[in-house]
Formats: sequence, structure tokens, C-alpha cells
Amino acid sequence: MIDLQAFQNGVGLSFRDANLLQQALTHRSYVNEHEDADLVDNERLEFLGDAVLDFVTGDLLFRRFPEALEGELTRLRAALVRTESLAALAKLCQVGEALRMGKGEEHSGGRDRLNNLCGAFEAVVGALYVDQGLDAVKLFVTPLLLSRLDVIIAEQLDKDPRSVLQERSQYQYGKTPHYRFVEASGPEHEKAFTFEVLIGDWVAGRGIGRSKQAAAHAAAYDALKRMEDKPNQTADS
Repeated sequence: MIDLQAFQNGVGLSFRDANLLQQALTHRSYVNEHEDADLVDNERLEFLGDAVLDFVTGDLLFRRFPEALEGELTRLRAALVRTESLAALAKLCQVGEALRMGKGEEHSGGRDRLNNLCGAFEAVVGALYVDQGLDAVKLFVTPLLLSRLDVIIAEQLDKDPRSVLQERSQYQYGKTPHYRFVEASGPEHEKAFTFEVLIGDWVAGRGIGRSKQAAAHAAAYDALKRMEDKPNQTADS
């Protein structure tokens, strides 16, 4: 685990109110295990950061693609701010290593859990907005969003992954993929759903998301990546 100063040094931030950053990096499980302390978790800041990121991302895309239609901009924004994308940015920033969480959550893989990473990244953005305003948020997130945007465009991640997977599966295997619910985990306010997608007998992909739809999307993305990594994979193994 890294401390607040090391985290700030790593991502190029300098908070005026370090308590805001500490709150942004405090998971509810840590508060639950330290009920005697005067602690606040990051969920309110996560809520704010989610809204700020939506705006900043929309503004970035509007200016970067002046000829794009509304539907294309909407798809790109959805791909940029979905759980998997923000979790990937959180990993780049070592958010997981800086996050305070309960021992049980940590031992069950909480530092790598997509929902935790995404939520904490949103909370850091929310805290930065409160601490220094919108310009500071743009300065921090724009390079990260642009790096992710390059990946999204190159891998066509703004397209509906289930539609793309269905087309590829029918062409390559002559089979239609089907989705299977695996489990729902976590507390009620922070549910994580897991889905698998099967092509024939092959479990082609597995995904986790904040909703069943998001989990199915993530499973389709995973399947598409595996199909590219293992082009000779058969649907019966």
C-alpha cells in the first residue's frame, strides 16, 4: 500500500486539502472495520466524480470530433466512462495500491476489483473538483481519457460487443453465443454481477459489471479478445 504523498507524486497531483483525497481513497469496508474512528467513505465523492467525468468526457469528445453525430459521441462516451475503462485508468494511477479498505475486502481481492477501482477513481475526480475546480480535473483526466480513447477506437470498443461477437461467432464457428449468469457478489449498494458467454461448449468469455447488462458486455469483450489471441480455438473445447 502506498501513502497519500506517494500517490500524489505518482499522478502529478497536489491537493490543498489532503483530507479530501484521503476520503476519496477510503472504501466503505474500511469505515465498517473502524467504527470508533471519525471516518467517511468515498461514496459521496464517487457520485460527484461520476457526474464530473460525464461532463468532461462529453466536452472532450465534442471538441475532438466536430463532425461526429450525437449517436457516435454517445457511444464513445459510454465506452470511456464504463466500469472497465475507468478501472483501467485507476490501475495506471495505482489507485488500488492507495485505497484504504477492510481486511476482509482486501483478502478477497478488493484491490483488483473493477467496481472498487472504478468507484475510487471517480471519487478522486470528485475530490479534485471540490479541492481545485473543473480546470484541475480536465488537466488531470484529459491525458488519461485520450490514451483510453485510442484503445477504444483501435479495438472498436464503442461498438456493441454482443453484436460484434455474434457476427464473428456465426462466421467463425457457425454458432450463436449465449450468456450465462454466474453470480452476484458484494453488499446490496455495491453489487457486482458476473456473466459468462458460451460458444458451443466453450466458455469464450467472462465479465463483471455493476449491472447484468454491463457484465454481459464485459463477457463479450473478453470473448472477442480471446478469439483474437487464440484464432484456432474451437467452439467444442
